[in-house]
Amino acid sequence: MGWLTAGDGYEIALVAGRVVARTAAGPAGAGAPGEGPAGVSEELPEALRDRPEVIELQRLAQWLEWHAEECAERVRTWMVSSLPVPTALLGRVWPDEAWQAALRNLVVVSEGEGECGILRDVEEEGVLRVVDGGGRSLRIEAAAVTIPHPVLLPDLAALRDRAAELGAVQGVEQLHRAVWHRPADAEEAARAVHAFAGAEYRSWFALSGRATALGYKVAGRAATDRIREAGRVLTASVGIGDPYTEERAWTGALGWSEGRGRALAPAEVGPVAWSEGMRMAAALYAGGTPPPDGDADVR
Repeated sequence: MGWLTAGDGYEIALVAGRVVARTAAGPAGAGAPGEGPAGVSEELPEALRDRPEVIELQRLAQWLEWHAEECAERVRTWMVSSLPVPTALLGRVWPDEAWQAALRNLVVVSEGEGECGILRDVEEEGVLRVVDGGGRSLRIEAAAVTIPHPVLLPDLAALRDRAAELGAVQGVEQLHRAVWHRPADAEEAARAVHAFAGAEYRSWFALSGRATALGYKVAGRAATDRIREAGRVLTASVGIGDPYTEERAWTGALGWSEGRGRALAPAEVGPVAWSEGMRMAAALYAGGTPPPDGDADVR
């Protein structure tokens, strides 16, 4: 975006998400006191703050921030749910910087042949250019791809190494998203759901506030996360106590339910729902005071 005239002797522009100003004389030389390089003011001059041009540009900055968050959240939903995404759609949205920032460097898998790689570029017609775990450059021409949850990637370590070599940064956390694998042993799995119980918070409001800040919903006595996996919608929940009967609060056991609240045994929970539930429980546990060893509260 270029510089726009605003008032007498000033120009404004949107730089790194904020409105900045410079003298209309242009960028040559150092700025006056209080100005950065090229005469760009570190703060908007008071004479400009109420100018309609500045207000409109600030509104645009807010909209762009909201748009970027919306794009990232949509891509995050595709990834957590491993939903098929038409490559033609990716070709249409790729020129948008916000979409590109959310999509670039994510691992994609083509439908059908199962070609897998780190997304580096998308051509207008929807052809994807990727780099696989072995370093080969590939072109994916499938009708659709998935952005798999990392717990579903068998060669996760190799892809992480390849991304590091490429200097690839992901706008939506995928390769380095924390993952948990469900233990094969039923008794060990039953113990795992209590692994993050018992962390103490000063109040229910502190615990529920951490849950909402992390993006989870609070429903009564539990923090919850809805996960779509293989055509099913499961709800993972962690107990957080009762604000009306307890002065303090503790993280409780983790559980999953389906439909109208039918509780699921660990063996009925898929790998993505298991990993996301454990991720939520671990994040809530990390914000509290851990219990003494061996004294986990599993209320």
